[in-house]
Parts: sequence; structure tokens; C-alpha cells
Amino acid sequence: MSETTFDLIVIGGGPAGYVGAIRAAQLGMNVACIDKRTTLGGTCLNVGCIPSKALLNASEKYADAVSGHLAGLGVTFSKVGLDLDAMMSAKDSVVTGLTDGIDFLFRKNKITRLTGTASIAQAGKVVITDGADNGTYHAEKIMIATGSEPASLPNIDIDEKKIVSSTGALSLSKLPKKMVVIGAGYIGLEMGTVWSRLGTEVEVVEFLPRILPGMDSEVASKFKAMLAKQGLSFHLNTAVKSAKSGKAGVTLAVEDNKTGEMRDMKCDIALVAVGRTPNSQNLGLEALGVELTAKGQIVVDADFETSVEGIFAVGDVIEGPMLAHKAEEDAVAAVEIMAGQAGHVDYDLVPGIVYTAPEIATLGATEDSLKDKNIDYSKGVFPFLANSRAKATGHTDGFVKILADSHTDKVLGCHIIGHEAGTLIHEIATAMAFGASSEDIARTCHGHPTMNEAVKEAALAVDGRAIHI
Repeated sequence: MSETTFDLIVIGGGPAGYVGAIRAAQLGMNVACIDKRTTLGGTCLNVGCIPSKALLNASEKYADAVSGHLAGLGVTFSKVGLDLDAMMSAKDSVVTGLTDGIDFLFRKNKITRLTGTASIAQAGKVVITDGADNGTYHAEKIMIATGSEPASLPNIDIDEKKIVSSTGALSLSKLPKKMVVIGAGYIGLEMGTVWSRLGTEVEVVEFLPRILPGMDSEVASKFKAMLAKQGLSFHLNTAVKSAKSGKAGVTLAVEDNKTGEMRDMKCDIALVAVGRTPNSQNLGLEALGVELTAKGQIVVDADFETSVEGIFAVGDVIEGPMLAHKAEEDAVAAVEIMAGQAGHVDYDLVPGIVYTAPEIATLGATEDSLKDKNIDYSKGVFPFLANSRAKATGHTDGFVKILADSHTDKVLGCHIIGHEAGTLIHEIATAMAFGASSEDIARTCHGHPTMNEAVKEAALAVDGRAIHI
């Protein structure tokens, strides 16, 4: 290409990369964005957040039909069938529509899109290989937004056929009779519920004695009971020592952490969902002297700048929650700081959402963390069973829990299990961003009938004055 010098080169076209590129262009920078894929959007849009949500939505509708839930509402069918090919095609159409949309936004904002594998030769100099735009490119600033990839375990080789990561689990060509999910975090539970709803027997193996590590333990415990009722079975305190793929399926060797007893588990598909690792390799960072943590994360300062001047990093490749929305906020803050504006991301106010049915949403401190820190707190809980909108729509599972400082009443955290929990949590996110008290939320008029009324009632319950229970 004729122009090889830019104000900013962004390496990575995922949520951090493409959002950062767009914001930088809005701020008047001449921007190029490099990605290995021929489609933008990164893992999240291509093989992560978006296709998984499409399958979660489709599988929930199928489960509602076959379970008789819709019949209970007076909606009956002569026959319910599963067309897995059509479901996958619909999922792919959603992805294509959104990736095409990012292409449009790049053209609109006059961002140069480059395809290939990027490495940093020195500050201000990027080399692209193995792609359509091989060559050397220069920029005043470079921003690394290379994201993360699925982690695995020793003695387990992911082949994306029978032993799969979340990527392979999103594109299975036929319905497995049995699936073992290794890991009871966000990704494992989301993908496990997709296939369970469609008719697969799903067993979840987790090394720890609980599901959803790091989440509020009361929420995790009650959610586990809900998932068990839906048909998932759990093997907690259990380590997977190996997984071998054969003609008959997959054999896993597992060990009970308490007794040391070893046994085999057999399945058609094994899904490895034990977390993600940052994509900081093969960028030339070690040779440049860019500081990394022991986990391979890039160390940055408050301005998202690395130990090498002019090289910045954002998203999954630095410390903080490995979530797409956190990555977007990182990128916007970073480029605004580059442009001389203010920028900051409060990682304590990044919502965590599990898109199962019901959903889970969490924000701020958990009861466990408050107890560990000896912080006096008050708790308000309100069940959706007592919410009129939930009753009318048949979504009565779950509750809203608000935690507030016992002395100041400042909201410290909120945890929700329920329909559209991922939407409801943002009322609390806004409130907490402005330092709200539970009284502030309780005295805010909420429309009736809405699920949000449960949030108001939980805030009232902090002071022991919930109305509808």
C-alpha cells in the first residue's frame, strides 16, 4: 500500500482493538488496525460472546417448547423438532452481520484495515507477515489489543473435534449424547447449558469445591441447584488428570481431591473451559524489553503505556477482568489519554454476567470479600417470585441481593439471579459509579410492572422495609 505511516497502529481487531481504533479516529488520529483474521471483531464476535449468545437464545426457545413451558401459557405445538444445521446457520448469520457492520464503521471513520500477523520490531515500527498486507509500517504510537485464547490443562490436547475449547463447542455438527465440561466458570456453564437444553447429557467437572469461582458464594450455591434441576450434574473437588480421544469418544482420568480416588469418565465430547491466557507471545515484546507478569500479562501504567515509551496495551492482554466490555473501556480510555484527555476504568465496577437461563449478574463486593475484610455491611434480598412482572412472564427464579455499608449506606455490591439479570445490573452500575446509597435506589421511582422493581425492593430490604414480601 502507498501509505505506511500512521499516528496509531492497533494490533488486534477485537472489542478492544476495533473500538479503540474507532475512538482514535474520532479524535482525529490517522489509524491502522491489524488482525490475523479476515473478519474483524476478534474472539468475542467471531467465536465467543456473540455466537454463544445466539445459541443460548435458540436453545432456550427450543427448551421452552419441548419442556411444556409454552404449553402452560396456552401455546401448543403438534410437533417440536431440532434442526441443528439451521440453528448453526442462524448463529453464523448473526456473526456475519455484525462483522460486516464493523467493516462499515472502519470505512466511515477512514481507518486503514490491515490483515496478517503483526510483531513489533521497535517502538514505532510494526512488521506484518503471513497475510495480505505483509510489510513494514510506522506509527507514533502502537497499541496492543491482541486479546486472549482458551487455556488448557496438562495431558490434554484440544483437537476441536472431540476435545474442544469454547470455539469447537460453538460449531459441533451433531448433537452429542454425552458431554463433559471441564471447568464450572462462565464459559463452561454457558456452553454446557446450550447442549443440555438441546438434549445432551452434560456433566461438569470442577477442581474447586464450588462453581463460579470468585462469584458470591450464596449466588453460586443457589444457581448450582437451579442447574441441577435443569439436568446438569456436577463433580466438584475433582481434578482432570488426562483426556484421551478415540473412535468411541473421549476418556477422562479424574481424581477426587479429597480421597485421591481415580476413575474414568467417558463422553462423546469433552469441553475444556478452564479459563483463558493472554495473547502476548510472538509479538517481539521480550526483545523490546516490555515488562510481563508471570502469567504473561503486559504490565502497563495508569495511562496504559508499557515499560517501552510509545507502546500501549489494553484488554485481555493486561491485568483485570477478561471481559469484552472491560476491554472496550480500556481502549477508549487509552486513546483518550493519548489525545490529552482524561481516561480511567474502575475495574471494581465492571459487571460480570453469565448468560444462562436464568442469568447471573454481579457487580462490586461479594459477601465473602466483605467478611474477609471485616467490613460491616447490611444486606437486602428480594425474590422474583414476589415480583409482578416476573409472575406474569413466568420468570420467577432467582433474586436481587444488594450489599451496603452498615455505617454510610453506600452500595458496595449487587448480585442478581434472574431473567435479564445482565440488563438489570446496569441500574446498580450507574448508581455505584456515582456513589449511591441503597436509600437513593429505594427512593427512585421504578415503573410498574417491571423486573426492575425487584431492585428497588432489594434496596428497601437493606433497611428492612421491603413492601411486597
